[in-house]
Amino acid sequence: MSAEVQDYTLIESEEGLKAFYEENKSVEWLGFDTEFVGEKRYHTLLCLIQISSVKGYYLIDPIKLENLDLFLKLLEDPNIIKITHAGENDYRLIKKNYNVLPKNIFDVQIAAGFVGYKYPISFGKIVEKELKIYLRKGYTVSDWQSRPFNQKQLKYALDDVVYLKELYDKLKGKLEKLGRLSWVKEEFEKRETEEFYFIDPNREAFQNSLILGLAPKDQVFLIRMYEWRRSTAERKNYSKEMVLPAKYIGAIVRNVKSGKNALLNHRRVPNKLVENYWDQFESLLNQEVTDEEKAILKKIPPPMNDYTQEDTLIEMLSLIIRYVCDEKKIAPDLVIPRSGFKKMKADSEYFDEAFARGWREELLGETMINWLRNRDKLQLILEDDRFTLRFKEGKEST
Repeated sequence: MSAEVQDYTLIESEEGLKAFYEENKSVEWLGFDTEFVGEKRYHTLLCLIQISSVKGYYLIDPIKLENLDLFLKLLEDPNIIKITHAGENDYRLIKKNYNVLPKNIFDVQIAAGFVGYKYPISFGKIVEKELKIYLRKGYTVSDWQSRPFNQKQLKYALDDVVYLKELYDKLKGKLEKLGRLSWVKEEFEKRETEEFYFIDPNREAFQNSLILGLAPKDQVFLIRMYEWRRSTAERKNYSKEMVLPAKYIGAIVRNVKSGKNALLNHRRVPNKLVENYWDQFESLLNQEVTDEEKAILKKIPPPMNDYTQEDTLIEMLSLIIRYVCDEKKIAPDLVIPRSGFKKMKADSEYFDEAFARGWREELLGETMINWLRNRDKLQLILEDDRFTLRFKEGKEST
């Protein structure tokens, strides 16, 4: 069952926030979580901040409070450990809204992946396994924007921070016993950098498989379409889907050069959308290609190769790494995510040097990293009851 938290402080005023800051500015740790609303909006709305500390439990209302500087000051304080579960989403929102980076973080979801749990894993599962407590699930989807708050809703929100310190103590103890505390700290420190939160503004266009089959000028139009959709959504604070549903973009790109009537007669593109935006589409199509756009075209990821022997080798290396991770009780997706192997299949020259540094180097070893980095030079040899991986030139083998 879930613990009942009776006493908490709801902070809705500058005076309340100042009192909270004075109480907690010298604590050793803070448990931290947020509730937010992102549906039908471009700018995600932060609705509630839940905090636990040695001083008690707090709920900060960021809708009623315009200035959160004192709370943000605690997030930036390197002397206070910030304990979260899947805190990346919270920190990404705070980075976007307030341009603040956290310092000295500990994420129990990541830590759990280093002591034998799968990654990612839900908060409820970690609490259940480590603390033998079963959390209520009644408000997993809730209208956090509405006021006044529902008291049951607030108690559910508090569950997300009440158990963080206890989980921190248990997981930290396991990490120390395994000698992996420095490993997780290396992962946490990445989340304290600007680079971690960077998102390529052209990512959506690059992820559209249509882009690889287009002529360069049409590729530029596709990229412009996604940027126009994004900037319009930002200006109006609508979701991008409300501005232009992604399912129509392909048909527009393929038919726009045939003119307005061609799009009006296209059975999959609503006429109202064409009437509203045709002038914009035509303008995006006819603008001269800039030097900046030519540079963007060079960054388009190469097409996936047909299935090759190298793909087989990559899958085999992936399985070997998963086997090593199972033996060492560490989540394989923390070592090399599936997206990393996907990129290796798509580009024979791709290798992220982050895979060869720090705790990953210690875990995988020089031989495995050498295989991954030079996989195009490997060959697989089957011999009766065993197989051998060998470089095509040289004597290295296993």
